[in-house]
Amino acid sequence: MFFKRISLSLLLFPFLWFNPFLIKRASGIIPFYNAPFDNELEKESLSIGRSAYQLLYFGQLKEALNLAKLAISINNKNEKLWAILAEAQIANNLKTEALESLKIGKKINPNMSELYFAESTIHVSEKNYIKAKKAILKGIEIEPKNTTAIFQLGNIYLMEANYIKAIKTFNEAIKYKKDFWQAINNIGLAYFELDEKELSKKYFEDAIKFEINAEPMLGLATSIQKNNRKRAIALTKKALLQDPKYVSDIYRKEQLWGKKIQKATNELLNFEELEDDINFAKKYLK
Repeated sequence: MFFKRISLSLLLFPFLWFNPFLIKRASGIIPFYNAPFDNELEKESLSIGRSAYQLLYFGQLKEALNLAKLAISINNKNEKLWAILAEAQIANNLKTEALESLKIGKKINPNMSELYFAESTIHVSEKNYIKAKKAILKGIEIEPKNTTAIFQLGNIYLMEANYIKAIKTFNEAIKYKKDFWQAINNIGLAYFELDEKELSKKYFEDAIKFEINAEPMLGLATSIQKNNRKRAIALTKKALLQDPKYVSDIYRKEQLWGKKIQKATNELLNFEELEDDINFAKKYLK
């Protein structure tokens, strides 16, 4: 399991609260003043920033970017607005510009953890794990109980195949959030790569106790296929019915499945009893 990005909608929740049923058109929120005061401009810039994020939420990426730029042009002293602009730039694949926006935001407020988390996601997308770890560790230093960020740090260790550190980091996230099934699931992935199949099985089972999800179900099926073929087949059928994307090794790789569990899962998917289920899942992907 991999959170591709740490959403600022949660990290900046008090600032970004919005009612989706009250969204205005972009053309309807550009301010007009005869004699603007500083506090009025600041309020308007924050309103435009919220609207920019609303547009991002609904997939209007270019419009969101234009509004975020407008908000900054009115008020370039607010780190939250720079965070919104960076989010819009990331969504429009303007990563260099986003890093610059985050840099400015950090100059305004070097203790805003969300800016470092956002920077880390950019470096992850560029596979620069050294810079990604440096940024996210700085954010965690500021906000040590942010379970989403700790989880993403564990994911970076998974990408580096540093499974011992990944397990330790996921356990840190679980310490603060007992039902964090994604972290529990990823411990199962890490143990599988360490050839600790019984531990892998345990963590996949634990994840399912909190969330009956296709990923831990398929992970568990892979772990038990040699000892309990019948249950492995039943779990696989259920997993593929719930989320057919897991039939794809490319998709599983995106979810940080390592080489050993990928190989074992492909062996499982070659079971004759699963032929119809696999064909159905592949058709769904098309």
